[in-house]
Amino acid sequence: MGKPSNLVIVESPSKAKTIGRYLGPDYTVKASMGHLRDLPKSKMGVDLEHDFTPQYIPVRGKEALIKELKTAASQADTVYLATDPDREGEAISWHLKELLSLPDEKAKRVTFNEITQKVVADSIQHPRDIDYDLVDAQQARRILDRIVGYQLSPLLWKKVRRGLSAGRVQSVATRMVVDRENEIRAFQPKEYWSLDVTLNRMGKPGSFVAHYWGEEKKRELENEAQTQAVIDDITGKEFTVTNVKKAEKKRSSSPPFTTSTLQQEASRKLGFTPKKTMMIAQQLYEGVDVEGEGTTGLITYMRTDSLRLSDEAMAEAAGFIRSRYGDSYYYGKFHVFKTKAGAQDAHEAIRPTHVELEPERVRGSLTGDQYKLYKLIWSRFLATQMANAVFDTVSIDTECAGHVFRSSHQSMRFPGFIAVYEEGRDEEGEAMGSPLPDLTAGEKAAQTKTEKEQHFTQPPARYTEATLVKAMEEKGVGRPSTYAATISTIEDREYVEKQDKRLAPTPLGEIVTGLMLERFNDIIDVEFTANMETQLDEVEAGKRQWKDLLAAFYKDFSKELSDAETALEGVHLKVPEEETDEVCELCGRKMVIKMGRFGKFLACPGFPECRNTKPIVERMPGRCPKCGSGMLKRKSKKGYAYYACERGAECGFMSWDVPTAEDCPECGQTLFKKSGKGRMKPFCINENCSRFLPEDQRGYYKKKTAAEGEQEAPKPEAAEPEKPKKTASKKTTKTAAEKTTAKKPAAKKTTTKKTKEA
Repeated sequence: MGKPSNLVIVESPSKAKTIGRYLGPDYTVKASMGHLRDLPKSKMGVDLEHDFTPQYIPVRGKEALIKELKTAASQADTVYLATDPDREGEAISWHLKELLSLPDEKAKRVTFNEITQKVVADSIQHPRDIDYDLVDAQQARRILDRIVGYQLSPLLWKKVRRGLSAGRVQSVATRMVVDRENEIRAFQPKEYWSLDVTLNRMGKPGSFVAHYWGEEKKRELENEAQTQAVIDDITGKEFTVTNVKKAEKKRSSSPPFTTSTLQQEASRKLGFTPKKTMMIAQQLYEGVDVEGEGTTGLITYMRTDSLRLSDEAMAEAAGFIRSRYGDSYYYGKFHVFKTKAGAQDAHEAIRPTHVELEPERVRGSLTGDQYKLYKLIWSRFLATQMANAVFDTVSIDTECAGHVFRSSHQSMRFPGFIAVYEEGRDEEGEAMGSPLPDLTAGEKAAQTKTEKEQHFTQPPARYTEATLVKAMEEKGVGRPSTYAATISTIEDREYVEKQDKRLAPTPLGEIVTGLMLERFNDIIDVEFTANMETQLDEVEAGKRQWKDLLAAFYKDFSKELSDAETALEGVHLKVPEEETDEVCELCGRKMVIKMGRFGKFLACPGFPECRNTKPIVERMPGRCPKCGSGMLKRKSKKGYAYYACERGAECGFMSWDVPTAEDCPECGQTLFKKSGKGRMKPFCINENCSRFLPEDQRGYYKKKTAAEGEQEAPKPEAAEPEKPKKTASKKTTKTAAEKTTAKKPAAKKTTTKKTKEA
């Protein structure tokens, strides 16, 4: 058999494996492993004085791969550039064409909205040329971000702290979190009261609760005096049913997933971060080894803002619904959703490639997280083509002394799409209400109970990762491909932090945002950033030249940068330090949290008079089984987490097992659990207790004995314990106080460096 005459280049090995399965022996499929050519990291790489000409270089460390692809391309008759179907994918294909020196007639561009045999074969048969409008839009975005990042970040290093960064989208996202925090701080709660009465039907069995509504118009009770006045009016008087309204309410399914709504729903229902959601979705798109099917792409392309579904997909869903649930559960026709204005609509919405591949059918071939996300996507898509849910609603008004009280209830008559899927909510939804008696207008009711309650309006909630994605999408900040990376970046830079699963700005984030607002208002302005996305869309549509866009932006930006450097000459902004309850044992001051080269640590605010520092330790639940003192989480010199008595060497107790808040029902000592992720069953470590669980039965990997060729594991009470195998370790936080740093345990050597607190 001769050598393959066609080369297909994709971005990832898993995608290559899936596509290679669908193509015959005439095709060789190789992966570029992402970008092979980019702007240099060590310098700007853009000629700002000469038409913003970029300097692209091969990505360091990929020389062998580039050589391999060049050899394969030279031996092929045709090279199919099959990178992802978006701006960045188009740019990667263009870079490959330039890097491999491919002539136009040899380089063919193909895209796959879904990686299935039919779509792959059809795309290979209908290649196209590279879309240079898409490439130019991506170049403009890349260079815009490079200009902002490489010129603003050094200013932040000089005026705030080294290692900081600014970005065209990340700075706006940080500002959104800061603005929300300022709204919460400025919020003034407003008092209001609720008033409920329990009514008994007169002459008939049955009671119900009615809520104060108003008089002729709806009215809110603003204080206790108003509430008591209503109570005084109705006390001892009859209520009359004035209106009974029964209706049928239909609820339609939510649209299929876009990138934004997938990230939001995966956060609500699965607890996934946007970054994790996109990583798993990429795996499902590129292909998974499914038993009985081979390597199969399970979902369509996951970076999209479109609600469009193909007729073929909707027809498959219709057949599946009719056969599985019956005709009454089918919507009756293709359920088409209108994509919002401004969406690029380049791809379909996110859906399963084959609706017949039910989640339970492929569960054994997926990881736990892959299964959860696939089930979410599959269920949501199927629900879009199912019949509306139908509810019976009833609303009853009762009147007394001119005051109207209202009761309402709804019950499900037909589940429709809810049989498969119901969208989660960021906030609590409206209550269904308790079932109501079959009342008629004119009936009398007697009051048996009155309940009044004071309430206060609540400030707006902090953003979760899901609601921040939603807000960014609504305001036009970023694009589907950037949401996850942006949120991950502002968390990694410590501009925001999670508190009870919600995002709060750090003092650093607020200082940086304040500086940006004062000196670079355009960069951090939501409308300006959204408008820039619109201009990039115009470049993609061929309506604007990308270098003209850069020139217009840089003219104002360079002036702002120059003015800021002049105005901030000699200025250094100090980030407020977070005070803790930890007292410095040398001078008695309350210690503060500082940031060092290796993370956060505790330091005395009396520096340089007092140079005391110490690592941050986490107080754990439970009590030391040796002396009854508190327990602390600490890190070993090798970076592993262990748990020790707060009295340290004076007591000497330490363990790899995690103390819990539960006590043993037999001996009363604190229960422990195995370290690592997931829900673990607590156990007792008291050897004198009947519930004692020996170490070799706690689920850890059992080391071989010395007689079998290995030393036994030391007792956890050893001064520097050695970590048992298979025990999950957490990321090490190094501090200036530790004075030394060590490489990861897998390395054979350790590197020691001296650190000095400035």
